[in-house]
Amino acid sequence: MIEGGFLYLGVVVGLAGLIAYFESSSKSKFFKYVPGIVLIYFGGAILKTSGIIGSTEEIDATYGNVRDALLPMLILLMLLNCDLRKLVKLGPKMLIGYFAASLSIVLGFVITYLLFQGLYAPETWQAFGALAGSWTGGSANMVIIQGILDVPENIFGYALIMDTVNYSTWVMIMFWLVPFSGVFNRWAKADTSHLDEITAELKEEHDEKQQKSISFVHLMGLFSLAIFISAVAAKFGELLPEFGTVVNATTWTILIVSIVGVVLAMTRIAKVPGSMDVANVLLYVVIALIASRADFTQLFQAPIYIVSGFVILAIHGLVLMIAAKLFKMDLFTLGVSSLANIGGMASAPLLAGAYHRSLIPIGVLMALAGSFLGTYYGLLVAKILSFL
Repeated sequence: MIEGGFLYLGVVVGLAGLIAYFESSSKSKFFKYVPGIVLIYFGGAILKTSGIIGSTEEIDATYGNVRDALLPMLILLMLLNCDLRKLVKLGPKMLIGYFAASLSIVLGFVITYLLFQGLYAPETWQAFGALAGSWTGGSANMVIIQGILDVPENIFGYALIMDTVNYSTWVMIMFWLVPFSGVFNRWAKADTSHLDEITAELKEEHDEKQQKSISFVHLMGLFSLAIFISAVAAKFGELLPEFGTVVNATTWTILIVSIVGVVLAMTRIAKVPGSMDVANVLLYVVIALIASRADFTQLFQAPIYIVSGFVILAIHGLVLMIAAKLFKMDLFTLGVSSLANIGGMASAPLLAGAYHRSLIPIGVLMALAGSFLGTYYGLLVAKILSFL
């Protein structure tokens, strides 16, 4: 049994690194259907459930301290890629599509929770808040909300199962619909001319940053900046008042870091390459830490959560269909808006590229918008569900 804090940290980080290696080097299609993050979670949970990782005060302290230190750093580095000024270039229909997708997901969680509330395990509202963060931004937002709300690790496991099964199904449907875009656009009477106007400029900006090589100075600068700003934000967060279970010192820290990140994204610092790479490293480590606290003894309740996920997505899809008809939006706009929320950076650019390679930067930009807003949508869902 692992009882020491340092050995515990070494094992969970080693697990994350091992799976990241296999995910990047494997030529198998397995990782297209089962993301590395999910494997990290299951691996860590198995170590905990089997008793290999023990429950000691030293491990608890290591878990809390490391997680609380890495979360703000993760957010800051992630948001360095989110220049809000570029959102204006997407045009009104893209923005309407994005916010229609976000709000429909929030609505879906509320309605579904009311329908099946009596069948859920206790504290499910916290797990749904975390999942709503993922489905309106990405996996990083889910991890952030788990830290803010202190979601029980076993309940958090249900959210991850939904994030795998339901998300994978929805992504498959979105790609399956691509060949039918002409039929859909005629039904919605959509005008696609606005896409041609913004694609060229966004593609040029994206390609320019991708061509830059990452150096030691870049990585050291990003890491130092993330630690410094996170430490200062945490200090101020401790001084601000708490409101209920949602707004606490961690919430204030996340908010401060988010604001700083968005501001820095509009400066030359955003042009430094490597921020997303470092952010992904931190994301995998935090997921491994959370997984190492999970207990799989309640997995028999998973089916109701999977059903709930499909109900949420059905409501989401219905609202988008209505929005398409009302605002005459094309299938590309709706599909990328949907996956910018539900899939984030992992799938929105891929779907955009399935329509045309020149549209990939639009998928990237939409996903980055979700990275910024997902945390707050998730907290909104958690706050609403806590009252029900």
